[in-house]
Amino acid sequence: MISAAFAADREIKVDDRLDASADTLTEMMHADDKGIPQDLLDKAHCVVVIPGMKKAGFIFGAKYGRGFAVCREHGRSGWSAPAAMRIEGGSVGFQIGASETDVILLVMNDGGMKHLLSDKFTIGGDATAAAGPIGRDTQAQTDAMLHAEMLSYSRARGLFAGISLEGATLRPDEDTNRELYGHASTNREILTGDFKTPAAAAKFEHALHRESAQRTN
Repeated sequence: MISAAFAADREIKVDDRLDASADTLTEMMHADDKGIPQDLLDKAHCVVVIPGMKKAGFIFGAKYGRGFAVCREHGRSGWSAPAAMRIEGGSVGFQIGASETDVILLVMNDGGMKHLLSDKFTIGGDATAAAGPIGRDTQAQTDAMLHAEMLSYSRARGLFAGISLEGATLRPDEDTNRELYGHASTNREILTGDFKTPAAAAKFEHALHRESAQRTN
């Protein structure tokens, strides 16, 4: 089911997926009092955006989606060029029909970043993750939540959905990286190297810098 879904998803142009990632980040940061807290984005080492992650199935379901990751540039302000990601994972439960959910992962420390730079990792297995707090004030949140390697946010039909990503696997999307950069590139090379952001990612890059710039406000 998942491989067939990814094959169909290839019809979506890379620049459209990058633009959708920019829109997802902007909208989920500014969702009134239920948006992603600014201080958590400011503290994040990396950000993963998966616009329109799909879930389909009857009783036994599956999740799949494609998006992009960026990490902070060492020694410089700003973000790295985007590295393409894919997420996939099974789920068991009472679920009928199909849906699309926007997902953002904030990678909060070096341990989480190490997983992101690997060939693949599983949420809840290799990497610890917690549902991220929403709203402007995160002071009342528990230490366990704020010390997770990753904080996850999800939105379905305009509402924050709280979908569980436990058991989902993330890995590089090698085909998209090759299309973006013109040659085979690993996510580690893109996220930690001196890759120039491609023109197709201009809107996504602008959204990242605009949201990050608010840290001084």
